[in-house]
Amino acid sequence: MNEDKGVVIVGAGHGGVQLAASLREEGYQDKIVLLGDEKDLPYQRPPLSKAYLKHETPEDGVILRGPDFYAQKNIELVLGQRAIEIDRAARKLKLASGSMLEYSKLVLATGGVQRPLRLEGADLAGVFSLRTMSEARMLRAALDEAQNVVVIGAGFIGLEFAATAAAKGCNVNVIELATRPMARVVTERTSAFFAAEHKKLGVTLNFETSVTALKGENGKVKEAVLTDGRVLPADLVLIGIGLVPSGELASAAGLDCPNGIKVDEKQATSDENIFAIGDAAHHFNPSGNRWMRLESVQNATDQARTLAKHLAGKPAQYNSVPWFWSDQADLKLQMVGFLDCCDKLVLRGSFEERAYSLFGFRDGRLTGVESVNRSGDHMLARRLLSENIPISQEIVADPNSDLKALLRGARR
Repeated sequence: MNEDKGVVIVGAGHGGVQLAASLREEGYQDKIVLLGDEKDLPYQRPPLSKAYLKHETPEDGVILRGPDFYAQKNIELVLGQRAIEIDRAARKLKLASGSMLEYSKLVLATGGVQRPLRLEGADLAGVFSLRTMSEARMLRAALDEAQNVVVIGAGFIGLEFAATAAAKGCNVNVIELATRPMARVVTERTSAFFAAEHKKLGVTLNFETSVTALKGENGKVKEAVLTDGRVLPADLVLIGIGLVPSGELASAAGLDCPNGIKVDEKQATSDENIFAIGDAAHHFNPSGNRWMRLESVQNATDQARTLAKHLAGKPAQYNSVPWFWSDQADLKLQMVGFLDCCDKLVLRGSFEERAYSLFGFRDGRLTGVESVNRSGDHMLARRLLSENIPISQEIVADPNSDLKALLRGARR
């Protein structure tokens, strides 16, 4: 019998750390190596665009696990090392340092990288992306001194940062090629609501245009030139146009990578000894009935827990209903399920009171819910969708109906 070389996890983000912790919780006794290419202790990414930039959360407040956790759980944490090659036949992982790690099972929790924006001036000082702690440190220092901020991209990161910059008194312009904010992930009604709310914050949203060049002076960005001919002052530019899955390592090893790293219901790739989780994992989502990648903390941690059970020899397969969130100023946006396929939206709450939920139905069946400042609705919707509890449009539309009673009745 071959000696068990244990599990090597490439990527020390939310998914990688959760997998290492869950393996021990599930009773896995063999070696665990957690490999991260950054030198910082593994940390939470969501606060980087919000509380951390506002100086509301210190660096040690975003750490995923304390420095003693890994030693206590007998997890070998290797930081500042980048994996560059997989030898599938020998089950070895080569690092940029030249070192080799042997594995019995290899897990790719490699996440994604900022989608590059190729334009003149993108390398000027004062031009940032926001994905890593080191980028957040530099961005926070620059934001403290900034006056004119240009944000390229009106997705979650771009709008979260725009709200933070506006609260600091900056003149903020958001540039978006689409016709509305967060167009890929929310309904038109929620896009319109957030566009109006950002306008109240003093943020200028510029749609159906893009940046053609960034101009600088003495190596520092000074202005942004738009496709419509306008020139905007800019002493700080944030590029937030989405992620590209980090699948190069897998692709070079000959794994199936159509859009990220393709995995089955047990998170296994086309090599039975290699698995993938998180942002880079291209999986079939049962609740959405489609192949997809999900860029969310919830997805990464749920897939990690599923895989931990499987590697510990317990039956498990991924079937979680996805959910997301975004904090923009004092607005908490929460989403669960899928609304892109619905044929009917039912409102609970009020846009005017800045607290509402949109319940999406298709053929009379609930498919997803997006909520603003109504966390109770969000938690309820997660239960309804995950437990496949039917609910009618009429009940949702009735403001006097007790949706929690529906849950209580379903348990009986």
